[in-house]
Amino acid sequence: QVQLLESGGGSVQAGGSLRLSCAVSGNTYSLTCMGWFRRVPGKEREAVAGIERDGRINYADSVKGRFTISQDNAKNTLYLQMNSLKPEDSAMYYCATTYRNYCIALSQSAYTYWGQGTQVTVSS
Repeated sequence: QVQLLESGGGSVQAGGSLRLSCAVSGNTYSLTCMGWFRRVPGKEREAVAGIERDGRINYADSVKGRFTISQDNAKNTLYLQMNSLKPEDSAMYYCATTYRNYCIALSQSAYTYWGQGTQVTVSS
């Protein structure tokens, strides 16, 4: 079992930056993929960025060049650095992880454990 707790959300103006953190606790030894997802009310949740077990990183096209995902294994924390934020980035952001042997970083179906989310609001 593992627990995820996001933080770092808030309100910023367009062009600004935020760094989201996801603290992971519990049995972290065998975790494979870790990722960030987001959802806007009335829309489906979408993938933002993910890291696979071998370190391979993938980003959604909409955030490439602006967002950076990283992890600090010593602190059991996943990060999402978000720069050049746009109003369309406004959403509830969730981190997720899984123990599954095979997972694709941006595939939501692979993920088993999800955090409660942190709200990001970008004003124009």
